[in-house]
Amino acid sequence: MKRRAVLKTIRVAARARGLEFREVELTNHTGVIVGETRSTLGRHSEIADGTAYAFFRQFESELGKGWWR
Repeated sequence: MKRRAVLKTIRVAARARGLEFREVELTNHTGVIVGETRSTLGRHSEIADGTAYAFFRQFESELGKGWWR
């Protein structure tokens, strides 16, 4: 899955639920903040599907269980 697609999926879901979405560029990663939940995503153009789904699961507390399906 492309990195841009991962970020767009989270951005769209957060805005649909009225939550704050922010991207913060760190040294080697991009920090993603949705509501009160923070996580980092590496700066690779292609993200492995398993890694992308694990990243999506980190935001389940804010966006709901299985929100990315």
